[in-house]
Amino acid sequence: MKKIIGTSLLCLGMAVFGQSKEDSIQFSKISTEILNNGKGYTELRDLSKNIGHRLSGSEAYEKAVKWAEQKLHDAGADKVWLQEVMVPVWTRGKESLQIKTADGKWKKLKMLSLGNSEGTGGKDVSGEIIIVKSMEEYEKLSSDQVKDKIVFFNYPFSQSFVETFRGYSDAAKYRVTAASLTAKKGGKFAIVRSLSSAFDDVPHTGGMRYEDQVLKIPAIAIGTTTADELEALLKKQKVTAKLNSNCGMKGEKLSHSVIGEITGKKDQSVIVVGGHLDSWDVGEGAHDDGAGIVQSIEVLRTFKKLGIKNNHTIRVVCFANEENGVKGGIQYGKTAKEKNEKHLFAIESDAGGFAPRGIALEMDEEKRKQIKSWTGLFLPYGVYNFEGKYSGTDIYPLHDMGVPTAELVPDSQRYFDIHHTEEDTFEKVNRRELLLGATAMTQIIYMIDKNW
Repeated sequence: MKKIIGTSLLCLGMAVFGQSKEDSIQFSKISTEILNNGKGYTELRDLSKNIGHRLSGSEAYEKAVKWAEQKLHDAGADKVWLQEVMVPVWTRGKESLQIKTADGKWKKLKMLSLGNSEGTGGKDVSGEIIIVKSMEEYEKLSSDQVKDKIVFFNYPFSQSFVETFRGYSDAAKYRVTAASLTAKKGGKFAIVRSLSSAFDDVPHTGGMRYEDQVLKIPAIAIGTTTADELEALLKKQKVTAKLNSNCGMKGEKLSHSVIGEITGKKDQSVIVVGGHLDSWDVGEGAHDDGAGIVQSIEVLRTFKKLGIKNNHTIRVVCFANEENGVKGGIQYGKTAKEKNEKHLFAIESDAGGFAPRGIALEMDEEKRKQIKSWTGLFLPYGVYNFEGKYSGTDIYPLHDMGVPTAELVPDSQRYFDIHHTEEDTFEKVNRRELLLGATAMTQIIYMIDKNW
Protein backbone atom coordinates (compact mmCIF):
# COMPACT_ATOMS: atom_id res chain seq x y z
CA MET A 1 0.00 0.00 0.00
CA LYS A 2 2.76 2.44 0.92
CA LYS A 3 4.57 1.77 -2.34
CA ILE A 4 1.38 2.37 -4.34
CA ILE A 5 0.65 5.60 -2.49
CA GLY A 6 4.23 6.84 -2.99
CA THR A 7 4.14 6.02 -6.70
CA SER A 8 0.76 7.70 -7.10
CA LEU A 9 2.04 10.81 -5.33
CA LEU A 10 5.02 11.01 -7.65
CA CYS A 11 2.88 10.56 -10.73
CA LEU A 12 0.42 13.18 -9.49
CA GLY A 13 3.29 15.62 -8.89
CA MET A 14 4.65 15.03 -12.38
CA ALA A 15 1.20 15.47 -13.90
CA VAL A 16 0.53 18.70 -12.04
CA PHE A 17 3.95 20.26 -12.54
CA GLY A 18 4.74 18.87 -15.95
CA GLN A 19 8.03 17.23 -15.09
CA SER A 20 9.45 14.48 -17.23
CA LYS A 21 9.87 10.85 -16.29
CA GLU A 22 13.56 11.29 -17.08
CA ASP A 23 13.87 13.84 -14.27
CA SER A 24 12.22 11.57 -11.72
CA ILE A 25 14.51 8.71 -12.75
CA GLN A 26 17.56 10.96 -12.39
CA PHE A 27 16.36 12.11 -8.96
CA SER A 28 16.11 8.46 -7.93
CA LYS A 29 19.61 7.71 -9.23
CA ILE A 30 21.02 10.66 -7.31
CA SER A 31 19.30 9.60 -4.09
CA THR A 32 20.33 5.95 -4.46
CA GLU A 33 23.95 6.85 -5.12
CA ILE A 34 24.29 9.25 -2.21
CA LEU A 35 22.41 7.18 0.38
CA ASN A 36 24.36 4.04 -0.50
CA ASN A 37 27.78 5.33 -1.46
CA GLY A 38 27.97 8.91 -0.18
CA LYS A 39 31.24 9.94 1.45
CA GLY A 40 29.86 12.93 3.35
CA TYR A 41 29.32 11.24 6.70
CA THR A 42 32.78 9.65 6.90
CA GLU A 43 34.35 12.87 5.63
CA LEU A 44 32.52 14.82 8.32
CA ARG A 45 33.86 12.42 10.95
CA ASP A 46 37.37 13.04 9.63
CA LEU A 47 36.95 16.82 9.65
CA SER A 48 35.29 16.89 13.06
CA LYS A 49 37.52 14.45 14.89
CA ASN A 50 40.92 14.94 13.27
CA ILE A 51 40.77 18.72 12.88
CA GLY A 52 37.88 19.82 15.10
CA HIS A 53 36.87 23.42 15.58
CA ARG A 54 38.60 25.72 13.13
CA LEU A 55 38.28 29.43 13.78
CA SER A 56 39.52 31.72 11.02
CA GLY A 57 43.17 32.58 11.49
CA SER A 58 43.91 29.49 13.57
CA GLU A 59 46.30 26.66 12.83
CA ALA A 60 43.34 24.27 12.74
CA TYR A 61 41.69 26.32 9.99
CA GLU A 62 44.83 26.06 7.87
CA LYS A 63 44.71 22.28 8.31
CA ALA A 64 41.09 22.39 7.15
CA VAL A 65 42.14 24.24 3.99
CA LYS A 66 44.51 21.40 3.05
CA TRP A 67 41.82 18.87 3.98
CA ALA A 68 39.20 20.50 1.73
CA GLU A 69 41.64 20.83 -1.15
CA GLN A 70 42.36 17.09 -1.02
CA LYS A 71 38.68 16.11 -0.67
CA LEU A 72 37.75 18.13 -3.76
CA HIS A 73 40.49 16.38 -5.73
CA ASP A 74 39.23 13.02 -4.43
CA ALA A 75 35.67 13.90 -5.47
CA GLY A 76 36.79 14.32 -9.07
CA ALA A 77 37.02 18.08 -9.53
CA ASP A 78 38.57 19.10 -12.85
CA LYS A 79 40.24 22.04 -11.15
CA VAL A 80 40.93 22.93 -7.50
CA TRP A 81 42.43 26.19 -6.24
CA LEU A 82 42.81 28.39 -3.19
CA GLN A 83 41.43 31.93 -3.14
CA GLU A 84 43.39 34.36 -1.01
CA VAL A 85 41.44 36.10 1.78
CA MET A 86 42.60 38.40 4.56
CA VAL A 87 40.84 37.25 7.74
CA PRO A 88 40.64 38.67 11.28
CA VAL A 89 42.52 36.79 14.00
CA TRP A 90 40.53 36.56 17.24
CA THR A 91 41.70 34.43 20.15
CA ARG A 92 39.84 33.40 23.30
CA GLY A 93 42.44 32.45 25.90
CA LYS A 94 41.57 31.69 29.52
CA GLU A 95 38.34 33.14 30.90
CA SER A 96 36.16 32.88 33.97
CA LEU A 97 33.02 34.43 35.43
CA GLN A 98 32.23 34.30 39.13
CA ILE A 99 29.46 35.66 41.32
CA LYS A 100 29.64 36.33 45.05
CA THR A 101 27.24 34.19 47.09
CA ALA A 102 25.40 35.18 50.25
CA ASP A 103 28.19 33.73 52.42
CA GLY A 104 30.76 35.91 50.68
CA LYS A 105 32.33 33.11 48.64
CA TRP A 106 32.86 33.23 44.88
CA LYS A 107 30.98 30.75 42.68
CA LYS A 108 32.04 30.01 39.09
CA LEU A 109 29.44 30.15 36.30
CA LYS A 110 29.81 28.50 32.91
CA MET A 111 30.33 31.18 30.28
CA LEU A 112 31.82 31.96 26.90
CA SER A 113 33.10 35.28 25.65
CA LEU A 114 31.25 36.37 22.53
CA GLY A 115 33.24 36.18 19.31
CA ASN A 116 35.23 39.33 18.44
CA SER A 117 34.88 40.61 22.03
CA GLU A 118 37.77 42.25 23.78
CA GLY A 119 38.59 40.85 27.21
CA THR A 120 39.78 42.22 30.52
CA GLY A 121 43.47 41.85 29.69
CA GLY A 122 43.79 39.06 32.22
CA LYS A 123 42.70 41.32 35.09
CA ASP A 124 39.66 40.92 37.33
CA VAL A 125 36.82 43.32 36.51
CA SER A 126 33.97 43.30 39.01
CA GLY A 127 30.78 45.16 39.74
CA GLU A 128 27.12 44.90 40.62
CA ILE A 129 24.83 43.21 38.12
CA ILE A 130 21.68 44.93 36.89
CA ILE A 131 19.16 43.03 34.77
CA VAL A 132 17.07 44.10 31.79
CA LYS A 133 14.70 41.85 29.88
CA SER A 134 14.28 43.88 26.71
CA MET A 135 15.86 46.64 24.70
CA GLU A 136 13.03 48.93 25.80
CA GLU A 137 13.87 48.34 29.47
CA TYR A 138 17.50 49.16 28.84
CA GLU A 139 16.69 52.36 26.98
CA LYS A 140 14.79 53.62 30.03
CA LEU A 141 17.87 53.35 32.25
CA SER A 142 19.91 56.50 32.77
CA SER A 143 23.70 56.60 32.50
CA ASP A 144 23.84 57.05 36.29
CA GLN A 145 21.96 53.78 36.76
CA VAL A 146 24.33 51.89 34.43
CA LYS A 147 27.68 53.53 35.25
CA ASP A 148 30.19 51.01 36.69
CA LYS A 149 27.55 48.25 36.59
CA ILE A 150 27.42 44.97 34.73
CA VAL A 151 24.36 44.79 32.49
CA PHE A 152 22.67 41.41 32.15
CA PHE A 153 20.48 41.24 29.02
CA ASN A 154 18.12 38.36 29.83
CA TYR A 155 16.02 38.34 26.67
CA PRO A 156 14.73 34.80 25.99
CA PHE A 157 14.86 32.97 22.69
CA SER A 158 11.18 32.86 21.73
CA GLN A 159 9.67 29.39 21.84
CA SER A 160 6.57 30.62 19.96
CA PHE A 161 8.07 30.41 16.49
CA VAL A 162 7.83 26.98 14.88
CA GLU A 163 10.49 28.21 12.46
CA THR A 164 13.34 28.51 14.98
CA PHE A 165 15.46 30.80 12.81
CA ARG A 166 12.81 33.46 13.50
CA GLY A 167 13.45 33.07 17.22
CA TYR A 168 17.17 33.33 16.60
CA SER A 169 16.83 36.45 14.46
CA ASP A 170 14.57 38.03 17.07
CA ALA A 171 17.10 37.57 19.89
CA ALA A 172 20.33 38.09 17.91
CA LYS A 173 20.35 41.88 18.30
CA TYR A 174 21.13 41.49 22.00
CA ARG A 175 24.24 39.42 21.30
CA VAL A 176 25.41 41.77 18.57
CA THR A 177 24.88 45.11 20.35
CA ALA A 178 25.02 44.46 24.12
CA ALA A 179 28.65 45.54 24.58
CA SER A 180 28.35 48.90 22.82
CA LEU A 181 24.98 49.65 24.42
CA THR A 182 26.46 49.01 27.86
CA ALA A 183 29.61 51.02 27.14
CA LYS A 184 27.64 54.07 26.01
CA LYS A 185 26.16 54.40 29.50
CA GLY A 186 29.37 53.63 31.35
CA GLY A 187 28.86 49.96 32.20
CA LYS A 188 31.84 47.64 32.81
CA PHE A 189 30.80 44.63 30.73
CA ALA A 190 27.72 42.90 29.33
CA ILE A 191 26.24 39.47 30.03
CA VAL A 192 23.86 38.02 27.44
CA ARG A 193 21.44 35.13 27.76
CA SER A 194 22.51 32.58 25.14
CA LEU A 195 20.61 32.41 21.87
CA SER A 196 19.40 28.89 22.57
CA SER A 197 16.16 26.98 22.12
CA ALA A 198 17.28 24.56 24.85
CA PHE A 199 16.94 24.84 28.61
CA ASP A 200 20.39 23.85 29.85
CA ASP A 201 23.64 25.16 31.28
CA VAL A 202 25.45 25.34 27.92
CA PRO A 203 26.67 28.82 26.89
CA HIS A 204 26.57 29.78 23.20
CA THR A 205 29.18 32.03 21.66
CA GLY A 206 28.65 33.90 18.36
CA GLY A 207 29.60 37.14 16.71
CA MET A 208 29.20 40.59 18.23
CA ARG A 209 30.12 44.03 16.88
CA TYR A 210 31.48 47.24 18.33
CA GLU A 211 30.19 50.59 17.22
CA ASP A 212 32.77 53.09 16.03
CA GLN A 213 33.99 55.57 18.61
CA VAL A 214 32.57 53.50 21.50
CA LEU A 215 34.76 51.93 24.20
CA LYS A 216 35.34 48.23 23.56
CA ILE A 217 34.21 46.45 26.72
CA PRO A 218 33.76 42.68 27.16
CA ALA A 219 30.59 40.77 26.29
CA ILE A 220 29.93 37.22 27.46
CA ALA A 221 27.13 34.64 27.24
CA ILE A 222 25.70 32.27 29.84
CA GLY A 223 23.38 29.27 29.40
CA THR A 224 19.63 29.55 29.70
CA THR A 225 19.23 27.76 33.05
CA THR A 226 22.10 29.81 34.49
CA ALA A 227 20.33 32.93 33.23
CA ASP A 228 17.09 31.92 34.94
CA GLU A 229 18.89 31.16 38.20
CA LEU A 230 20.73 34.48 38.08
CA GLU A 231 17.48 36.36 37.50
CA ALA A 232 15.87 34.60 40.47
CA LEU A 233 18.86 35.51 42.66
CA LEU A 234 18.75 39.15 41.57
CA LYS A 235 15.13 39.35 42.72
CA LYS A 236 16.26 38.49 46.22
CA GLN A 237 19.58 40.31 46.63
CA LYS A 238 22.30 42.38 45.06
CA VAL A 239 24.79 40.26 43.12
CA THR A 240 28.42 41.09 42.40
CA ALA A 241 30.13 39.46 39.43
CA LYS A 242 33.80 39.18 38.54
CA LEU A 243 35.13 38.56 35.02
CA ASN A 244 38.65 37.64 33.99
CA SER A 245 39.25 37.08 30.28
CA ASN A 246 42.11 37.15 27.80
CA CYS A 247 40.25 37.28 24.48
CA GLY A 248 40.79 39.88 21.81
CA MET A 249 41.64 40.73 18.23
CA LYS A 250 45.19 40.13 17.04
CA GLY A 251 45.09 41.84 13.65
CA GLU A 252 44.67 40.03 10.32
CA LYS A 253 46.40 37.28 8.38
CA LEU A 254 46.36 35.81 4.90
CA SER A 255 44.18 32.72 4.59
CA HIS A 256 42.12 31.00 1.88
CA SER A 257 38.77 29.81 0.69
CA VAL A 258 38.95 26.47 -1.15
CA ILE A 259 37.30 26.07 -4.57
CA GLY A 260 36.81 23.10 -6.89
CA GLU A 261 34.74 22.68 -10.04
CA ILE A 262 33.59 20.48 -12.89
CA THR A 263 33.86 22.41 -16.16
CA GLY A 264 30.64 22.92 -18.09
CA LYS A 265 30.22 21.07 -21.39
CA LYS A 266 28.04 23.77 -22.95
CA ASP A 267 29.48 26.98 -21.50
CA GLN A 268 31.48 28.38 -18.58
CA SER A 269 28.53 29.91 -16.71
CA VAL A 270 28.86 29.03 -13.04
CA ILE A 271 26.51 27.30 -10.61
CA VAL A 272 27.84 27.60 -7.05
CA VAL A 273 27.19 25.20 -4.18
CA GLY A 274 28.92 25.82 -0.89
CA GLY A 275 29.24 26.12 2.85
CA HIS A 276 31.72 27.76 5.21
CA LEU A 277 34.86 25.93 6.23
CA ASP A 278 35.49 27.88 9.44
CA SER A 279 33.69 27.41 12.75
CA TRP A 280 33.71 28.92 16.20
CA ASP A 281 36.42 27.74 18.58
CA VAL A 282 34.22 25.42 20.66
CA GLY A 283 32.81 21.99 19.82
CA GLU A 284 33.76 20.47 16.47
CA GLY A 285 31.81 22.64 14.03
CA ALA A 286 29.99 19.53 12.78
CA HIS A 287 26.56 21.00 12.05
CA ASP A 288 27.92 24.56 11.68
CA ASP A 289 29.17 24.17 9.07
CA GLY A 290 31.06 20.96 8.49
CA ALA A 291 27.77 19.51 7.28
CA GLY A 292 27.43 22.13 4.55
CA ILE A 293 31.01 21.55 3.41
CA VAL A 294 30.70 17.78 3.01
CA GLN A 295 27.25 18.08 1.42
CA SER A 296 28.64 20.48 -1.20
CA ILE A 297 31.57 18.19 -2.00
CA GLU A 298 29.06 15.32 -2.26
CA VAL A 299 27.25 17.21 -5.02
CA LEU A 300 30.39 17.33 -7.14
CA ARG A 301 31.29 13.70 -6.41
CA THR A 302 27.81 12.52 -7.39
CA PHE A 303 27.82 14.38 -10.71
CA LYS A 304 31.14 12.70 -11.53
CA LYS A 305 30.16 9.24 -10.27
CA LEU A 306 26.87 9.17 -12.19
CA GLY A 307 28.49 10.60 -15.31
CA ILE A 308 26.05 13.53 -15.47
CA LYS A 309 27.24 15.75 -18.32
CA ASN A 310 26.71 19.18 -16.78
CA ASN A 311 25.98 21.98 -19.24
CA HIS A 312 27.39 24.67 -16.97
CA THR A 313 30.33 24.71 -14.57
CA ILE A 314 29.44 23.24 -11.17
CA ARG A 315 31.62 24.97 -8.59
CA VAL A 316 32.02 24.05 -4.92
CA VAL A 317 33.15 26.90 -2.67
CA CYS A 318 34.37 26.24 0.88
CA PHE A 319 34.16 29.79 2.16
CA ALA A 320 36.61 31.23 4.70
CA ASN A 321 35.61 33.34 7.70
CA GLU A 322 31.81 33.27 7.70
CA GLU A 323 31.55 33.29 11.49
CA ASN A 324 33.37 36.49 12.35
CA GLY A 325 33.70 38.56 9.21
CA VAL A 326 32.28 36.95 6.02
CA LYS A 327 35.55 37.86 4.34
CA GLY A 328 35.52 34.71 2.19
CA GLY A 329 32.10 35.44 0.74
CA ILE A 330 32.96 39.08 0.14
CA GLN A 331 36.24 38.20 -1.60
CA TYR A 332 34.55 35.56 -3.75
CA GLY A 333 31.93 38.06 -4.93
CA LYS A 334 34.59 40.71 -5.60
CA THR A 335 36.72 38.30 -7.63
CA ALA A 336 33.73 37.05 -9.63
CA LYS A 337 32.87 40.64 -10.50
CA GLU A 338 36.45 41.52 -11.45
CA LYS A 339 36.69 38.48 -13.73
CA ASN A 340 33.25 39.20 -15.17
CA GLU A 341 32.19 35.61 -14.48
CA LYS A 342 28.60 34.80 -15.27
CA HIS A 343 26.89 33.09 -12.34
CA LEU A 344 23.54 31.41 -13.00
CA PHE A 345 22.70 30.28 -9.46
CA ALA A 346 24.22 29.83 -6.00
CA ILE A 347 23.06 27.72 -3.06
CA GLU A 348 24.56 27.40 0.41
CA SER A 349 24.03 24.85 3.16
CA ASP A 350 24.56 26.56 6.52
CA ALA A 351 21.65 25.56 8.73
CA GLY A 352 22.83 22.19 10.02
CA GLY A 353 22.92 18.63 8.76
CA PHE A 354 19.40 17.71 9.83
CA ALA A 355 16.74 16.24 7.50
CA PRO A 356 16.01 18.59 4.56
CA ARG A 357 12.54 20.10 4.46
CA GLY A 358 12.87 22.70 1.72
CA ILE A 359 14.93 25.20 -0.20
CA ALA A 360 14.63 28.95 0.37
CA LEU A 361 14.73 31.02 -2.83
CA GLU A 362 15.97 34.60 -3.05
CA MET A 363 15.43 35.59 -6.65
CA ASP A 364 12.90 37.17 -9.00
CA GLU A 365 9.37 35.81 -8.99
CA GLU A 366 9.59 34.21 -12.41
CA LYS A 367 12.50 31.99 -11.38
CA ARG A 368 10.85 31.25 -8.02
CA LYS A 369 7.77 30.01 -9.86
CA GLN A 370 9.86 27.82 -12.13
CA ILE A 371 11.66 26.14 -9.21
CA LYS A 372 8.43 25.77 -7.24
CA SER A 373 6.93 24.03 -10.28
CA TRP A 374 9.42 21.21 -9.60
CA THR A 375 7.91 20.52 -6.18
CA GLY A 376 6.41 17.23 -7.33
CA LEU A 377 9.88 15.86 -8.02
CA PHE A 378 11.09 16.72 -4.52
CA LEU A 379 8.06 15.53 -2.53
CA PRO A 380 9.06 11.84 -2.42
CA TYR A 381 12.30 12.93 -0.71
CA GLY A 382 10.56 14.88 2.05
CA VAL A 383 11.41 18.27 0.52
CA TYR A 384 8.32 20.45 0.19
CA ASN A 385 8.94 23.98 1.50
CA PHE A 386 9.98 26.47 -1.18
CA GLU A 387 8.37 29.52 0.45
CA GLY A 388 11.41 31.11 2.11
CA LYS A 389 12.86 34.23 0.51
CA TYR A 390 16.40 34.25 1.88
CA SER A 391 19.78 32.68 1.18
CA GLY A 392 23.13 31.93 2.81
CA THR A 393 25.36 34.65 4.27
CA ASP A 394 28.40 33.79 2.13
CA ILE A 395 26.50 34.15 -1.14
CA TYR A 396 24.91 37.50 -0.36
CA PRO A 397 27.62 39.31 -2.36
CA LEU A 398 26.50 37.25 -5.39
CA HIS A 399 22.87 38.05 -4.65
CA ASP A 400 23.74 41.74 -4.55
CA MET A 401 25.21 41.30 -8.04
CA GLY A 402 21.84 40.00 -9.27
CA VAL A 403 22.57 36.26 -9.07
CA PRO A 404 19.60 34.06 -8.02
CA THR A 405 20.56 32.56 -4.63
CA ALA A 406 19.15 29.91 -2.33
CA GLU A 407 19.70 28.01 0.92
CA LEU A 408 19.00 24.45 1.96
CA VAL A 409 16.32 24.39 4.68
CA PRO A 410 16.79 21.47 7.08
CA ASP A 411 14.49 20.70 10.00
CA SER A 412 15.53 23.37 12.49
CA GLN A 413 14.04 22.16 15.78
CA ARG A 414 17.33 20.89 17.26
CA TYR A 415 19.79 23.24 15.59
CA PHE A 416 19.71 26.06 18.13
CA ASP A 417 20.14 23.65 21.03
CA ILE A 418 23.77 23.19 19.97
CA HIS A 419 24.54 26.14 17.66
CA HIS A 420 27.89 27.82 18.53
CA THR A 421 28.52 25.54 21.52
CA GLU A 422 30.79 22.74 22.72
CA GLU A 423 27.84 20.44 21.94
CA ASP A 424 28.19 20.85 18.16
CA THR A 425 29.97 17.54 17.62
CA PHE A 426 29.97 14.76 15.04
CA GLU A 427 27.85 12.54 17.31
CA LYS A 428 24.93 14.97 16.90
CA VAL A 429 24.76 14.31 13.13
CA ASN A 430 22.63 11.53 11.64
CA ARG A 431 24.09 9.88 8.55
CA ARG A 432 20.85 9.58 6.56
CA GLU A 433 19.69 13.10 7.36
CA LEU A 434 23.06 14.54 6.34
CA LEU A 435 23.09 12.62 3.05
CA LEU A 436 19.47 13.47 2.27
CA GLY A 437 20.51 17.12 2.46
CA ALA A 438 23.27 16.44 -0.06
CA THR A 439 20.69 14.63 -2.21
CA ALA A 440 18.34 17.63 -2.30
CA MET A 441 21.18 19.98 -3.20
CA THR A 442 22.38 17.70 -5.99
CA GLN A 443 18.85 17.37 -7.32
CA ILE A 444 18.18 21.09 -7.52
CA ILE A 445 21.56 21.75 -9.13
CA TYR A 446 20.78 19.05 -11.68
CA MET A 447 17.50 20.82 -12.51
CA ILE A 448 19.10 24.28 -12.66
CA ASP A 449 21.90 22.99 -14.89
CA LYS A 450 19.42 21.31 -17.23
CA ASN A 451 16.86 24.13 -17.49
CA TRP A 452 18.75 27.43 -17.15
